[in-house]
Amino acid sequence: MTNPSQSTPPGRAPVYHNRQPGTVIVACCCAVLPIPFVLAAWTRGVPPIFWALWAGGLLLVILLFANLTVEIAGGHLRIRFGIGLIRKRWPLDKIEGCRPSRTSWVDGWGIRMTSGGWLYNVSGFDAVDLQLKGGKACRIGTDEPQALCAALEEALAARRPPDPAGP
Repeated sequence: MTNPSQSTPPGRAPVYHNRQPGTVIVACCCAVLPIPFVLAAWTRGVPPIFWALWAGGLLLVILLFANLTVEIAGGHLRIRFGIGLIRKRWPLDKIEGCRPSRTSWVDGWGIRMTSGGWLYNVSGFDAVDLQLKGGKACRIGTDEPQALCAALEEALAARRPPDPAGP
């Protein structure tokens, strides 16, 4: 597990922090890893450079998508894939709301455009749909959608100005 302070601005503890393992992506990469060796056994003609490129490419995918870290801190919702080269953040004042949801196998995993907006997911089918200001939407895969929604709603409520009419 990563140290939450690594990506959080100094002096600001995260309101929410979760790291979901990318079980599906890692399993798929491991499942296709032996393909060059099978080809080599059948054809006896696969050059060693192909094996190295194949294994290196799969290792890169694993490093980039081995997990998805979601964090609410410093006025932002942040996501970070794997070793952190791929990341995205949304200012809380640009988020209107959220709700737990489920993706389908058709939506897949990784980063992709779906009918419900951009999807950021590494494993499983649970997700949180974000409604962004301006009518845009996106979906973040998570293994704890209710906890993420509750933390996000709490963070959004803390940023809203009080109602002058009162209760």
